[in-house]
Amino acid sequence: MSGDDRSWNDGDKLSFSERDRRRREGRSASGERRLKGVSKAQEQAATKHYIKQIDALFSKTKGGAAVEKLGAAVRAAHGTSELADACRSFCEAAGFPTDTALLGMFLDSGDAELLVGSLQALLAASEGEGFKPSAGLRSQIRMLAEDPDDAVAELAEALAARF
Repeated sequence: MSGDDRSWNDGDKLSFSERDRRRREGRSASGERRLKGVSKAQEQAATKHYIKQIDALFSKTKGGAAVEKLGAAVRAAHGTSELADACRSFCEAAGFPTDTALLGMFLDSGDAELLVGSLQALLAASEGEGFKPSAGLRSQIRMLAEDPDDAVAELAEALAARF
């Protein structure tokens, strides 16, 4: 049996010299595999889309990892003058949060628009079963019931009446 006789495997198996040559030369000119009819831009867009879907699967919050980062930014800004700006960026990206602890931080922002939206989100959450506000959140709501802004005070009173 000679070295060129490969009838026993019909030529499926490469010789070592053929493997070395392919390794040196690469698989194609660009070194990438690409499906026919799919541009590089389409591939990149599809990859970004798949990564967002995967992030959403493994993320604890609705909206994925980007929303988690914004939530972390709100938590980091809590107690600083940047809290209102961090809360606004969160709302622009994902709306008001459903997490009561994060909503409690929104109530500390001092911005009337954010206060009204946060209280409305808390009212919506209180309609569902299993809503148990913490003692700190209840005291925040009682203090907001005495807010000079009528819209904030009315929402806080309505919320305080539920628990």
